[in-house]
Amino acid sequence: MKKLFIITGEYSGDRHACDVVKELKKINPEIEIEAVGGENLANEGVKLFCDHSKMSAMGFNFKIILSHIFLGKTVADYIKNEFKPDMVLLVDYGGFNLNLSKVLSKSGIKLYYYIPPQIWASRKWRLNTVKKCINKVLTIFPFEKEMYEKVGVDVEFVGHPLLSQIPPKPDKNAVFEENCFDKNKKLISIFPGSRVFEIKNLLRLFLDSARIIKSQREDVQFAIAQAPTIKDELIFPMLEEYKDLDIKVLKNRNYELLSSSDALILASGTVALEASLYETPMIVSYKGPAYLYFVYRLVRCIKRVSLPNIILDKDVIPELIQKDAKCEKVAENIKNIVENDNYRIDMINSLKYVKQKLSSSGSALKVAKIISDNI
Repeated sequence: MKKLFIITGEYSGDRHACDVVKELKKINPEIEIEAVGGENLANEGVKLFCDHSKMSAMGFNFKIILSHIFLGKTVADYIKNEFKPDMVLLVDYGGFNLNLSKVLSKSGIKLYYYIPPQIWASRKWRLNTVKKCINKVLTIFPFEKEMYEKVGVDVEFVGHPLLSQIPPKPDKNAVFEENCFDKNKKLISIFPGSRVFEIKNLLRLFLDSARIIKSQREDVQFAIAQAPTIKDELIFPMLEEYKDLDIKVLKNRNYELLSSSDALILASGTVALEASLYETPMIVSYKGPAYLYFVYRLVRCIKRVSLPNIILDKDVIPELIQKDAKCEKVAENIKNIVENDNYRIDMINSLKYVKQKLSSSGSALKVAKIISDNI
């Protein structure tokens, strides 16, 4: 019996890995799978060595670094000495997984990497680790393939998993009725992020922006998309200061808000790509601790930060980052989307090309076939 071990670090990776497992079981139902994962893999019947919630913290906190080192050693020892799989599938979560690959590659176990770290964006020296330790890279962006091929890495473009995961665009009137939105007002939705430090750094900025917009236009309404990782007590006390905005908070309704809003205020991340697949006009704004931004500036390889702009290789959506992340600028750009028909239409037409660039669908199935053929 063939054995596969999967390592994810966050909810999104767990979800993508779960889709691969579903397809893999159809192809090879006898394969034995264990993982570092979350509820998606667990619900699919995969035995978890540990829950990846232990890995989801971010930053340079010394305790976090030590915990990752200890967990990495524990996982590596189990894989090499007890489970002894035929293949390890690393999914996203580049910092942890690349470090772990340095240890596992010495054991002779095949290492495949699905959704590799965004080396094209920062820390290009990590290409050396990939070339030395990873047997095959399964990329989700077409432009990644050429980068890996140039340095001699075995690579295959498998398409972006979002294309098959993202649900069809729902009826806007039904979304408005179900959530008691006013059909005579523009809906502006706020996505402040899925991590605690993002809420602390961005939510107040976005709420101040909403207040400015509201003071200048009466025909607007606001909603906040609350990520499942964010607890109520982090958001609702802050909203007490913004009762005048009458903001609705929706949990687990991201796709409805992304597809039915007239404009979006987004923290940088995959959500911008999701929004582009619905062709919804947006701005991206991000602000973090000064020391982290300083480090980021030292290691980044590209100037753009939002995936739609990176994929299209041009400035389609506004990016208001760090010193430009000011409520006045956010409000001004959102008003431009709402009020300037030509600007809004041009943005929508440009976003149509994002899906074409990621035209390869069925990513999970392709990954499952590659694993089954090579394990």
